[in-house]
Amino acid sequence: MHMLAASPSELSRRDRILAFAAALLVLLLSALDQTIVATAMPRIVRDLSGLERIAWVGTAYLLTSTVVVPIYGKLGDIYGRRAILIFGVIVFLTGSALCGLAGEFGPLPLIGDGMNQLIVFRALQGIGGGALATGAFATVADLVPPAERGRYTGLFGAVFGLASVLGPLIGGLLTDHASMTIAGHYVSGWRFVFYVNLPLGAVALYVLATHWPHVGVRRGGRIDWLGSVLVLASFVPLLLALSWGGHRFAWDSPVLMAMFAAAVAGLVALYFAERGNPDAVIPIDLFSNRVFARGNAALFLINMAFMGIVMFYPLYLQVVKGEAATTSGFAMLPMMGGILVASMIGGRLSARFKVYKPILVGGSILMLIGVGLLLTVDRNTPLSTLGWFMAVLGLGMGPAQGMYTLAIQSTVAPARTGVATASAQFFRQIGSTVGVAMFGALLTNSLAADLPVRVPEIAPVVAQGRSAEPVDISHAQTLAMDDNVLRSELTAQGRGDDATVAHVKEELRDSFAAAILALFRVSAALMGLAFLVTLTVPGLKLRGRQLPTPPADDA
Repeated sequence: MHMLAASPSELSRRDRILAFAAALLVLLLSALDQTIVATAMPRIVRDLSGLERIAWVGTAYLLTSTVVVPIYGKLGDIYGRRAILIFGVIVFLTGSALCGLAGEFGPLPLIGDGMNQLIVFRALQGIGGGALATGAFATVADLVPPAERGRYTGLFGAVFGLASVLGPLIGGLLTDHASMTIAGHYVSGWRFVFYVNLPLGAVALYVLATHWPHVGVRRGGRIDWLGSVLVLASFVPLLLALSWGGHRFAWDSPVLMAMFAAAVAGLVALYFAERGNPDAVIPIDLFSNRVFARGNAALFLINMAFMGIVMFYPLYLQVVKGEAATTSGFAMLPMMGGILVASMIGGRLSARFKVYKPILVGGSILMLIGVGLLLTVDRNTPLSTLGWFMAVLGLGMGPAQGMYTLAIQSTVAPARTGVATASAQFFRQIGSTVGVAMFGALLTNSLAADLPVRVPEIAPVVAQGRSAEPVDISHAQTLAMDDNVLRSELTAQGRGDDATVAHVKEELRDSFAAAILALFRVSAALMGLAFLVTLTVPGLKLRGRQLPTPPADDA
């Protein structure tokens, strides 16, 4: 028989505070991990020689964490939040430690070089990370009486805002200043971007194990294993094809055609498996709701477009403009601050006027203006100007962080609010996952075609002698960022004079600038499409003073 061990009203104030602090801490772990890595990525891919695989560092985490979210939700209802949170934190910390060790011991059997190790370990980290946000949000229903939930959920928004502002800055500081030599072994600073999770996670584990109250409804339920497997079967071939197309394989090669066919077949099978399934990962019947369908479509497009900027803007700053990782972290602050401010303002406006459509449209217009300003950027644009551009983009992105979900929640039956919320999170993360893979492929294809033409001086150095991968773009990135390596390689060719070194460096940076700024143009097109979809979202009044509380099993 399923029992409720303790109701929220029976908890002491101390126990409630400690448990809620643990939930906030695990949420901070999850939120920080999504922002702290961005500014370290240029240095990571340079050290691990993996620029052509940069997309998979983000894709691996996003894909695994997305697929396991509904599974953890059901397991939490069956076995309790504490067990799932402890399991998630342990897996997340194990993945974090292994990410920090990636490449330290050379190639590993089955996995390969350091970049492959990082991708595999990020996937493991994502399996744990999927439990963190899911379990943390569910604690609001488990620990807090309904009348007090609004006050507590505001703290979750503050944690996300804090992570958005501090993450890029901490990532840059650690990358630039945390390098050290331990027992004669040099440890690069970017590794501490992953190691920093360990002490935070240890504190969270202690509180979870010793002070987490025995609350939470135990219910029966079926986990949609088939749907989860079909999600993987659909998106893994798609993402592999997007990553390899035009670079490792020609777009019309049999291998890629087979992958695209497998992705389509997987999506068709997913549709039939989820239709009429009450425990579906993706509730097909809700797509008849126009707010649900179009809101999720806009979320998918916006997050896909956003990854073309947030993932590669630090690369532009560090490779093209030659800025340090710390500086690139500071340069991200205007955008992150804009997101935080606009999300708070959007929430207040929606609560006061009981509407969401004008806020969504206004945010979309600001996003278009922000990404339009980025299209005017060149190598000589000063950081102060870039800061204003990114602030405008952040102000536009702010409402998208929660307002689409608010709209979706308000138009479904109260009993399905949790399912609709989980679906919005799913499409948000799938959009980010596809965006990372797509923009990574665009970047590598552009550089592979442009570098031999623009910089023929380094062609003999970076040529691989294979038709599928004629240019080592990771090595080209190293040459663009490290004058000593560039001079050494040109000297070996008898062309190490100052004029040649300066010329090659400029051409390298011009090639990277052209490739990265082309990504911004694609982001602008996707933002424009998202704006058109947003215009078609029905504008309805929000119900009542507060939105219905999601049921615990769907939180």
